[in-house]
Amino acid sequence: MAGSDNGALGMTFKVARILQTLSLIAIIGMAAYFISQMVSQNNAPSDVLVGTLSVTCIAVLYCAITYILYIDNLLPFLITTGMDGMLLIALVVVAIVVGKPLSYLNCHVIGSSSVSESTYQLGLELKKSFSKEGSKVQYSNWIGASKVTCYEMKAIWGLSIALCVLFAFSAICSVCLWRRSKVVATKSIEA
Repeated sequence: MAGSDNGALGMTFKVARILQTLSLIAIIGMAAYFISQMVSQNNAPSDVLVGTLSVTCIAVLYCAITYILYIDNLLPFLITTGMDGMLLIALVVVAIVVGKPLSYLNCHVIGSSSVSESTYQLGLELKKSFSKEGSKVQYSNWIGASKVTCYEMKAIWGLSIALCVLFAFSAICSVCLWRRSKVVATKSIEA
């Protein structure tokens, strides 16, 4: 593979971008599936899922562009550091908004006899929501509808948290690569 020879730091940057892209694609797939389920029931999708899908689509496009620019030695590292920081902030917001109601939810007990009463109430609430054509699905009600939905939303939440770490890491790598490029440029001018 072509690209600049930035040693272990450059390889770390590339691996971080690949992991970010894979995590983002997984989130996009799950969020899009949930949105299509809601729309197929003639309901407006949850704002939380639409926001998650929007942020992750922009982020995966950004990751692809910066990876290509890095390989071609055209990546402006300082700008990339700032952009990684902004995506980090957006993903922190996604992780908080997605995770706030999920943190109180135990997916394992959904559908068990000990919570059958609350599950029944939730089912009635969801049926009322789904029976009104065009109504908006409430995220906090929807995540507890089934074990599968709960676990998949927790996967989205976990991947969002992992992406926060990865974008912080790639921002640090990017600023170090910028610093390295300034040192190499100074040495080449002096010689």
